[in-house]
Amino acid sequence: MNSTLLIAVIILIAAGIAAAVYFRPKKPRRFESLYTDALNAIVRGDSKTALKLLRDVVKQDTNHIDAYLQMGEILREQGHAQQALKIHQSLTVRPNLDNDVKIDIHRSLALDFLSFDNFIKAKQEAEFILKIEKKNTWALEFLLNIAERERDWILAAKLAKDIQKIKQQQDPSKLAQFQVFEGLDKLSKDDRNGALHCFQKALEIDPNYGQAHRRLGDFYAENRDLIKAIEHWEQFALLDPDNAGNIFSKIETALYDLGRYSEVEKFYKRMLDQNPGNLNALAHMANVLEEKGERQQALDLVDSAMEKFDNSVHTRLMKLKLSLTVAPPHELSQQIDKIINLLTDEKKSS
Repeated sequence: MNSTLLIAVIILIAAGIAAAVYFRPKKPRRFESLYTDALNAIVRGDSKTALKLLRDVVKQDTNHIDAYLQMGEILREQGHAQQALKIHQSLTVRPNLDNDVKIDIHRSLALDFLSFDNFIKAKQEAEFILKIEKKNTWALEFLLNIAERERDWILAAKLAKDIQKIKQQQDPSKLAQFQVFEGLDKLSKDDRNGALHCFQKALEIDPNYGQAHRRLGDFYAENRDLIKAIEHWEQFALLDPDNAGNIFSKIETALYDLGRYSEVEKFYKRMLDQNPGNLNALAHMANVLEEKGERQQALDLVDSAMEKFDNSVHTRLMKLKLSLTVAPPHELSQQIDKIINLLTDEKKSS
């Protein structure tokens, strides 16, 4: 073979190899990389891209359970709960699933049914998880959420107690709260004895649960047992001062009905001794002093509060109210301007 022919053969072989390499079908991206990209898209909030990538993953690997689960989650969040449900239900028939995977699947199914407000099937899925893992806190908390929505306070209390035991976190106020809710439901059904038992039980569970004292105060007031009513209302006011404002008028009325007029001022003094920043108590105390004809003492009380809470619209309004009949017009105008400025600043900051 002459040299020219040999060169030609070599060139043809090289060209064939190059063509084979160039035109060789490209391998698809490995599904692990696609799945990672999908998760990153989910983190970015790009659900459209994530859904597309997840579909590519399951095309390459039909056994990628996590990808199916993520697809279902996205579809449910997009309002396509029926599609999510179909995907998740199809996973339950897969063979050789370990318990962790089964839990993930049935957790998704529970959320799917909950999105349809199908509480019965949602609870069944959570209960299935508990058969696999008796102390699964997610399933217990899921059932607790449904029990609250269904106003099944007895079951809610039991579930909350189980959860606290597993987590080793005691929260008696939560258990007391369910007792109060149960009592309110009994009141709505005119079961007053049952309601009283629930409110008292709530205090046995947590003596410092303010709402139980409040409801007992209301209960005794309706029975005209004003002494007990006042005792519980005051406990509520001391335990929950931020929400006690609407109880003050009840205490005042009850004390007046009992002829214990001097105790009204003493009550507000106790409230202010415990919390000098309780502006509701301060306002009521100022009103009591004014009604007694002790306007200057009321003004001194408010002025003292203004030194600590200069930017409080509440204290400024109290000052204005007490000053209306005694302060000169220009001073009243200054007070009003200050209140307007404070309200304007609050609006800007919000």
